[in-house]
Amino acid sequence: MAAPAGGPQSYGWRASCPRRRQARPRGYRSKACRYRPRAPRPASRHRSPLGYIRHTVPISPALPASAGRRAATTARAYFLLTKPRVIELLLVTTVPAMVLAAGKLPSLWLILAVLLGGAFAAGGANTINCWIERDRDQMMRRTHARPLPSGAIKPRDALVFGLVLEAAAFVWLWATVNPLAAALAVSAMLFYVFVYTIWLKPRSPQNIVIGGAAGAVPVLVGWAAVTGRLDAPAWVLFAIVFCWTPPHFWALALRYRDDYAAAGIPMLPVARGVAVAARHIAVYAVIVVAVTLSLLWFREMGPVYVVTALVLGTAFIARAVHLVRETTPARAIQLFAFSNTYLALLFAAIALDTLLRAP
Repeated sequence: MAAPAGGPQSYGWRASCPRRRQARPRGYRSKACRYRPRAPRPASRHRSPLGYIRHTVPISPALPASAGRRAATTARAYFLLTKPRVIELLLVTTVPAMVLAAGKLPSLWLILAVLLGGAFAAGGANTINCWIERDRDQMMRRTHARPLPSGAIKPRDALVFGLVLEAAAFVWLWATVNPLAAALAVSAMLFYVFVYTIWLKPRSPQNIVIGGAAGAVPVLVGWAAVTGRLDAPAWVLFAIVFCWTPPHFWALALRYRDDYAAAGIPMLPVARGVAVAARHIAVYAVIVVAVTLSLLWFREMGPVYVVTALVLGTAFIARAVHLVRETTPARAIQLFAFSNTYLALLFAAIALDTLLRAP
């Protein structure tokens, strides 16, 4: 309601007494008339010719918050596009390779430079892989929620992002490490995209056997970063990861065999059956253990590495044999999870053994 002009309310005061003044004795003050200050006017009240009218002023902290949430969601989608868990496993093998090459802990700056460049290179390769396989991913239950099949990122934006990451990796490694490390990182991307993703994966049940070479290149990058060349022990480390890759991915393919079949990808369990795939996994588990022990011929290793390689290798073979006897999705995914642990602990033992024997 508008306050009458000239009354106490016009000046921000409220009166509870009659407006008509009556003659009162001097010094008299009516108890019925009390003036008290009006509460401060809210900022959303505005003076108008009709008095004070409350206006609803749209203050929307939700708008910036919503924009922030959208930006965070988009950033997370780009992050997931790089397959960070794959990157993590690749980098876990890179640092021990650097330690073994140096015979001690390399400089922190060199380690960080290699890890950053390696993360960019692997992330770019994975992003381009997702761009190529976006239609196949949409047909698979395991991958249909990835950023591209789900529509979180446009295909063109994903391709540009992957190419930018690869360019950044090459420039960074060339400038901060050495040209050999940069060339190896980019060659891994080219092999992974063109040889494995485009050529082998949709055509051959042995796709991962050859395509696994791309995942073994990071150990070469780490070795080259320290020495500037590729010595025999570097190739043994390469062979360890190369031979570890088929049983690792075949175990995953056993678990998601129906997905791969629906997408028309001839993984070994799809093309040859689960029993054949399980036997192949067991054979490769034995080969991996043999290759890990062959490192002793090319590099002096201490008891930490030898014991770790034997214990982990025995456990790996035992789990593979269990899978042959009981070829179930549960057994397959257990072997897949253990293979990650196996590789991480094996390379950690390489680094620890080297550091303990360092002068």
